[in-house]
Amino acid sequence: MQTIIDWVQEDSLRMQALKSVRTLELPQCYLAAGFVRNLVWDRLHQKENTTPLNDVDVIYFDTDESDKNAYLTYELKLKTIMPSLNWQVRNQAKMHLRNGDQPYQSILDAMSFWPEKETAVAIRLNDNNTLDCISSFGFESLLALKITPNPRRDITLFHQRIQSKNWLSHWPKLTVEKSFE
Repeated sequence: MQTIIDWVQEDSLRMQALKSVRTLELPQCYLAAGFVRNLVWDRLHQKENTTPLNDVDVIYFDTDESDKNAYLTYELKLKTIMPSLNWQVRNQAKMHLRNGDQPYQSILDAMSFWPEKETAVAIRLNDNNTLDCISSFGFESLLALKITPNPRRDITLFHQRIQSKNWLSHWPKLTVEKSFE
């Protein structure tokens, strides 16, 4: 985990994004998924330049939020601060409704339903300027360049995502785990 934190600290765009997100002051708020995963895969593939971010996933957990469109306000604020990024802000306390799951209990619980285990990783900048990096499934498979299906999700979705995101072409050292672990 410290290796991932070090890599993020060395990336000025990611640090600026983390500072921007911190201004929202949302509960259990992290930058997640490709924001961390892609950086790890880039570093392990020894890419000179990091892969451009298609979007930047901001996740938070607020069970008391009543405005179903609050995410639009947060995205607009972030777009004002860093207009070059495609911000995607989602309250994970409400995502179970879209996904047909039981209510999630926390950020880690919500991420434990994501299609690939290696995508269920997130990082935030704390008030004391330290980084907190979390994962629902640990960091071992991410650092081992694996893509592992989550048994809580349909395997078809897993394979569709690998194809549509072109991960194996972009990061050829990746290996797809064919069975649930």
